[in-house]
Amino acid sequence: MKKQTIVALALLVGSFSFAQKNELKDAEKALKKSNYAEAKSAINSAESLIGNADDKMKAQFYFLKGQAYYANGTGSGADMDTAIQSLDMVEKTEGKNGKYSKNVQEIKQGMLTSFLTKANEALESKNFTASSAGFEKAYRMSTKDTLYLYYAAATAVNGEDYPVALKYYEELKNLGYNGVETEYVAINKTTNEEESFPSKSLMDISVKAGTHIKPQAKKSASKKGEIVRNVALIYMNQGDNEKAVAAMKDARKANPDDSSLIISEANMQLKMGNREEFKSLIQEALVKDPNNPELLFNLGIVAAEAGETQEAKGYYEKAIELKPDYTDVYNNMAVLILSQEQDIIEKMNALGSSAADNKKYDQLKAERTKLYTDAIPYLETTLKLRPTDLQAAKTLVNIYSAIGETAKYKEMKAKVEALESGQK
Repeated sequence: MKKQTIVALALLVGSFSFAQKNELKDAEKALKKSNYAEAKSAINSAESLIGNADDKMKAQFYFLKGQAYYANGTGSGADMDTAIQSLDMVEKTEGKNGKYSKNVQEIKQGMLTSFLTKANEALESKNFTASSAGFEKAYRMSTKDTLYLYYAAATAVNGEDYPVALKYYEELKNLGYNGVETEYVAINKTTNEEESFPSKSLMDISVKAGTHIKPQAKKSASKKGEIVRNVALIYMNQGDNEKAVAAMKDARKANPDDSSLIISEANMQLKMGNREEFKSLIQEALVKDPNNPELLFNLGIVAAEAGETQEAKGYYEKAIELKPDYTDVYNNMAVLILSQEQDIIEKMNALGSSAADNKKYDQLKAERTKLYTDAIPYLETTLKLRPTDLQAAKTLVNIYSAIGETAKYKEMKAKVEALESGQK
């Protein structure tokens, strides 16, 4: 009886194998006809039996499954994931030089190109969710290209899909990704402009051909600061300020000399309403980078909001020295000067009609006029640097009218009307 049982099992296994072969043949036929639904059906029928198959048949099964679910680029998002996993299983089953290796690589390259094309098209049309999904699948196809996962996270942020973005950022963090890349550049002799090359070999060829000079390899800036900042902001968006602060402090501890992380933490503290902490961090960053006009501008804003007028002016003036075309500083300086007008008006309105009060009124009026004249150069520069700034133009109209500059008033009034007409 024991011998008969062994024979019966052997026959049973043989029938499984025969069934698998038939189903795989059916899948192959369906794929040749581009009938992907039928191919998937045949593959699904064989799946429950594949665990008992040999490696040769398993490789064939996964190869066909990958094609069926990819469906020449028409499969759903979930189907694409299945296709990628299946094609990866082919390599795991038969090694890198197996029967299907070359075909798998060709299919994968086609898939990668398709994912990247669709991701870029979605990005151009501002469909950030679709773009993120495309870049994520491109990364799964080519895990050495971590830049694709970074793009997937960044586009998820743009699409406000914060849980997905956080997932990808955490994965990048675990991979030790910093975004630093080598860029190969050389000067084009015809245009005298710097041009980038996708590889060192192509740069060298251009230099040898005599079309380019001064070749060099540059390192791009690290993206760690940006990633940590976004992770912290996502935690804040989710209402978890504690995790946001912890994420930022951990990053700063690991990168103590990265001033961009200090600025990121400062901005995060500002969003939380912690203005004193913001100011302290910006001052810390300024010690590391004393000639940064952005830092001085931000300190000016904080000082102005705290009513520290002279301190704010000092920061703004220093920022202008470092960056003479910093439009926002000129605008804020004008706002800072004119913010002192309300106090003067209140004092004027509180006066009586005595001779002493009339004298005081004239003094206060002169002070207000001086504020106007002090603000004019900053507003005029703002408008020169940003000609479509309607608010600056309107403010100048009011000031010219108040101080009796009739010609300038008429000229600026015409400009305001032109700007308003252009906005309709």
